[in-house]
Amino acid sequence: MIVIEGLDGSGKNTQTELLINFFLKNKKNARKISFPDYSSNSSALVKMYLNSEFGKNPNDVNAYAATSFYSVDRYASFKKDWEQFYKIKDSVIVCDRYTTSNAIYQMSKLDKVEWDEYLTWLFDYEYNKLGLPKPDMVIYLSVPVEVSQKLMEKRYNGDESKKDMHESDVEFLKKCIKSAEYISERQGWFKINCVENGKMRDIHSIQNEIISYLQKGCIL
Repeated sequence: MIVIEGLDGSGKNTQTELLINFFLKNKKNARKISFPDYSSNSSALVKMYLNSEFGKNPNDVNAYAATSFYSVDRYASFKKDWEQFYKIKDSVIVCDRYTTSNAIYQMSKLDKVEWDEYLTWLFDYEYNKLGLPKPDMVIYLSVPVEVSQKLMEKRYNGDESKKDMHESDVEFLKKCIKSAEYISERQGWFKINCVENGKMRDIHSIQNEIISYLQKGCIL
């Protein structure tokens, strides 16, 4: 189980798709999973939260409450959709976001002295209490907020109203960068710097770096 992690606009979906295609070409039984699962009713609270129905900014919902919205959606997805696939020997699951996104986004709402306590609670809650699988590897795509914002502008054709509460709050995203860097180093995530000279690197050069790392880690 491999997780592709990063902030909005970091290229997670693109790299997840490329990696799935790589596995399939190499005769691997591979499947992509994305979170939140917006096609399922289990994401109802996530949608309400991101649509500002509980408050106009992320901090209006505390870290632990918001975490639960995403965790329950993940649990429902696992039990209904991919639990049996996960149990197949030699199967590969590539996740576009996972528990790790809670670590990045919700932890950023807390004072730094509370971060370790939150992480201990989060991983125990999702991996032990809820019984969700723990990923074998997390790949963190590091992209500065100013660059990711430009990419999202292209995604939405400049229509700011299409951004959700997280995407539109630049100051919140800057805090998320700090929490992402902290958790990446603390948990030993594989960090890829996706920007050179203020611009995104070629997507295939990023993919090649991911594949190289997987080979070194004996995943391939």
